[in-house]
Amino acid sequence: MVPCTGTGERVFNVLMEKKDFRILVVDDEKSLVLLLSRILKKEGYQVRGVYSGEEALAVIPGFEPNLVITDLKMPGISGIELMEKIKAERPETDFIMLTAFASVENAVAAMKCGAIDYLTKPLKNPDELRISVEKVLERQALINTNEGWEQQLDGGLPPNNVIFAGMENTWNQIQRVADTEATVLLHGESGTGKSLIAKVIHKLSNKQGAFVELNCAAMPETLIESELFGHEKGAFTGAVKTKRGKFEMAQDGTIFLDEIGEMPLSSQAKLLRILQERAFERVGGTVTLTTNARILAATNRDLKMKIKEKSFREDLYYRLNVFPIELPPLRKRREAIKIISSYLLKDIAARVGKKVERFQDVAMERMMDYQWPGNIRELFNAIERAVILADRAQKELTLADLSFIEMDNRPASQGATGKINKGMELKRLEEIEREAIEKTLEETKGHRKKAADILGISLRALQYKLKKYAEGK
Repeated sequence: MVPCTGTGERVFNVLMEKKDFRILVVDDEKSLVLLLSRILKKEGYQVRGVYSGEEALAVIPGFEPNLVITDLKMPGISGIELMEKIKAERPETDFIMLTAFASVENAVAAMKCGAIDYLTKPLKNPDELRISVEKVLERQALINTNEGWEQQLDGGLPPNNVIFAGMENTWNQIQRVADTEATVLLHGESGTGKSLIAKVIHKLSNKQGAFVELNCAAMPETLIESELFGHEKGAFTGAVKTKRGKFEMAQDGTIFLDEIGEMPLSSQAKLLRILQERAFERVGGTVTLTTNARILAATNRDLKMKIKEKSFREDLYYRLNVFPIELPPLRKRREAIKIISSYLLKDIAARVGKKVERFQDVAMERMMDYQWPGNIRELFNAIERAVILADRAQKELTLADLSFIEMDNRPASQGATGKINKGMELKRLEEIEREAIEKTLEETKGHRKKAADILGISLRALQYKLKKYAEGK
């Protein structure tokens, strides 16, 4: 399983194991296709090899790869043309380019068009391939896990008494700083709702412009500057038109830079200039633009340690850390679990179409006992899963509905609740997932698109899982 910072990821198809990660290898050199395929299959990936861009396009609909590894120059459809065609239909598909040493410059240009990485031929060491592919696997997992619980809510921002339950001091700080131009740096573990708090600050600031968000960890290093500052037409291969960056989009509004600790050093220097001078140029541009966007940032990393490691600029840290706000983990505000859980239960039940409206007392005790390492995001996912598994006429969630919550990390001092849990049979995650999918399809009368929406996964992911179940894997 891909490493992550918490266990609160989306329950259904978020962090994929290698056996679920599909890779298409495309090269007109058959020996290279066989070599790469053999290395990747040995690592546990699903791999398919083809020998032309045309053949790749033919197998895409059936294989539905997460990653395409393609030669840059091939007879017929080139690697860049193949990427453009596939991404037009499947923008979530990632690409790694293969190129000879003499064409490295072209490979870098391909990365600016959307490729994640490139490898030179001949491959010197299989570890180069393994590391590059694992980076893509981690990136896709990160993009999925960073879908915060607050983005799942249909009714917009929850009430302040829910958002700031057990965080009264934080609420007081936000009220003081919101209607200023001060840069705010939010610290907190993964899943504590940093993006949600940033939206609250923007709302309270009465800014007339938009709230614009960028997750620095989810962007390839080669694309982050284009995302932040925009680019001019012709700035690099594939830049067919001028593109506005996030800072331009956030004019008169707020820009929120999540996971700021993952921003590459080269981009940190340009961000520092914006903080100092409020000026920047688009990639490939010569005209200096200005911005009045309010800057908010967030991190779950120790930036002072990253400064010591020379991976984060000290001067940028002090520019960002004008008004730091620490968001406590859920385990340090136990009473908030009741308030937040009750709100989430009503919201999720309404969206899923279930009548469940409360927790059984002993079920709430279990939730209060749990440490919630994934914080509010994990709490949201646990309640969503329990609601989906609940019977349609069920009015309250029981202890059995929450049996999947691992209690190994509860405090050792727990009493009666622990005794009840001790004898309970826990199901494997795969069994719970399959049961939830089957129940949801039953509720939607087999409508796969509706079922996928309720489960919080793509239609493609649902179809893949159903195919896997049918094959008995």
